[in-house]
Amino acid sequence: MQPLNPPPRWQIGLILMIGVMAVSTSAVLVRLTIAAANLRGFGFSLVMAASRLAIASVMLLPTWRSIRATKPTRAAVSYAIAAGIALALHFATWITSLSYTSIAASTAIVTTNPIWVALLSWFWFNEKPSRQILLGIGVALIGGLLICFGDTTGSFAPQPLLGNGLALVGAWTVSGYILLGREAQRHGLGIGGYVAVAYTTAAIALLPLPLMLGYGYTHYSPVVYGYLILMALLPQVIGHTSFNWSVRWVSPTLLTLIILLEPVFASILGYLLFAEIPSTIMLFGALVLLAGVAIAVAD
Repeated sequence: MQPLNPPPRWQIGLILMIGVMAVSTSAVLVRLTIAAANLRGFGFSLVMAASRLAIASVMLLPTWRSIRATKPTRAAVSYAIAAGIALALHFATWITSLSYTSIAASTAIVTTNPIWVALLSWFWFNEKPSRQILLGIGVALIGGLLICFGDTTGSFAPQPLLGNGLALVGAWTVSGYILLGREAQRHGLGIGGYVAVAYTTAAIALLPLPLMLGYGYTHYSPVVYGYLILMALLPQVIGHTSFNWSVRWVSPTLLTLIILLEPVFASILGYLLFAEIPSTIMLFGALVLLAGVAIAVAD
């Protein structure tokens, strides 16, 4: 139940900005981990995804007490488990995308989730989108095509079409994660309990996969493990927790618009740390894509 006296506006704004900045470090931390391990591709991406979620799950162990206290329904737990599987697929595909395309392209594409949430809600829950949302979807798709076929060259984008496609799958799966999470909470599972179940499920689903592909979790340098811990702490625990807390005080529409700052900050970090300068076409496509998402969520 929401308290009668909400926090002051400056505090809500500060928490939101902390959340955006924390989430924006995700892409560069993935790149730094790839460089430190001198490995890239699907196998090592699974190592990063599984490690990030496993460490985050350990950090959130105290929240399991809330599950026992609230005694959630079987439906709520089932939705949370399904959300965790969707989250595992999201990280497996999106993190892999950063081995093949630029930070700017990957983060711009993966933040199109409001578009796919609207479409999934239409087909899943018969929540028909308005004309404005459909207009936003059309604009975003044009921007996405410009990004996918933009002249992205250089070592940071060795296979841009593959990387952009993986980022798109990451956007689809995180959209399913959002909707399944909403249903879990609608059926009585609190935020803390839901996050604990979803993260743990995602970690369990991913942990065996690297081993099947011949990748382990040992013999990496301390720097690699340091980046993995930061990946779990900053974008996962601090970033996502900030958004979950803030949504009690601001509208989901406003929250989604604020999250659109992630590709902006991530691109700035990519330029500062890796000298990634995307092509003019790709930058224009990213602006068009984000404008389309903004049109849709401002409905």
